[in-house]
Amino acid sequence: METTAVSKIYSLNKSTYINLRWIGIIGQFLTLNIVFFIFKFQFNIYLTNLIIFFGILSNLFLFYFYQKNILTNKDSFIFLMLDILQLSTLIYLTGGILNPFSIFLIIPSVFSSSNLELKASLTLISLTILSILLLTFYHVELIYPGTNIILVNTFYYYAIPTSLVIALIFLNYFAAIFGRESRLRKEALDKLEKVIAKEHELVSLGGQAAAAAHSLNTPLSTIKIISQDMHKQFKDQKEIKKDIELLVSQVERCGQILKKLTLNPTQEDDFINQELSISEYVSEIIKSFREISDKEIVINLSQDSNSFKISKIIEIIYGIRNFIGNANKFAKKKIYVSVKSNNEITELSIEDDGNGYPKDILSKIGEPYIKSSFDKENKKAGLGLGIFIGKTLLERNKAKVICRNSKTRPGAEVIISWKNTFLKTI
Repeated sequence: METTAVSKIYSLNKSTYINLRWIGIIGQFLTLNIVFFIFKFQFNIYLTNLIIFFGILSNLFLFYFYQKNILTNKDSFIFLMLDILQLSTLIYLTGGILNPFSIFLIIPSVFSSSNLELKASLTLISLTILSILLLTFYHVELIYPGTNIILVNTFYYYAIPTSLVIALIFLNYFAAIFGRESRLRKEALDKLEKVIAKEHELVSLGGQAAAAAHSLNTPLSTIKIISQDMHKQFKDQKEIKKDIELLVSQVERCGQILKKLTLNPTQEDDFINQELSISEYVSEIIKSFREISDKEIVINLSQDSNSFKISKIIEIIYGIRNFIGNANKFAKKKIYVSVKSNNEITELSIEDDGNGYPKDILSKIGEPYIKSSFDKENKKAGLGLGIFIGKTLLERNKAKVICRNSKTRPGAEVIISWKNTFLKTI
């Protein structure tokens, strides 16, 4: 079943949003009442508290009557718009744009830029800018203690809304960029988890198949021995002989099928936990690619001077396979794979003779969902998700992964290295 991409889901977590609104409402109530009753500023305290009361009602509605745990894009837009209007009204009644707390006007739109779709965010940004402009020219003057009205230089007065609008645009831009990157990365990580879950499932099924083959081996051997004895005993009876020969052949066929259920037909036990060196794992992976690829794979293991066995880790095998598969996809004729090791590190290098990584995305290699402007007509070009998955899987297992254009060949190069101290402990 297809699921909606995370990067296309725009919503707010209800409980988080409600808690943030409670913090804002309590802050508004305390600030207004302290300023009025303790510092003796003069403004309509009853009307301001009434506006705060409407904010409380809207939050109680969200808490008790809004049944969904996630606010949809539309609902989020409505409530954030109410937040802007409520705060704008409070500021209108308490001095307008000169109110130091007018900076809080930009928060709802910034919040929307990182969580809601572009259309909703742009609408809220426009509403915020309109509110700032209206509060600059229209507001109730704040009466300071001693019935004084503060006078501010014109240049400073108009600099305040200007700076707020600039800050609004700047913060919303970065919130939108980081929000999008965060959603894309989450989507890629979700796909990564699905890949690993599938790999573990396949290995589990392989283990069950091997167990079944092992368990059936004894009764099948018994049937085979009995059928052979029957063949010898009734070899002179033509009618029975044909049936027995058919039975013997089917027993042989069952044995062959059971062997194919194992990952290594020559070893019927412990294949799942079989320990191999990095070179041997790479050789097995390359062997599987040679069966399906028309590219020549050149492997060099001559510098693997400190080869040692390691336990099978699906993430490492899948990561290596991913990069070799990527080289196979973009290579023209040849793929070059080499394994080097010494007393300290083990290094795997994968190169191809393709066109290499496009220069405009070279610095972003390893990030998900990247697209080169040079690859618009290249049908093989992807979105970097395969590299992201392979790199993430290997780095989770202490590998250092470098993706670059080869210094000796025209194509791309991937260098994967581990400290031997890690590999010997897995």
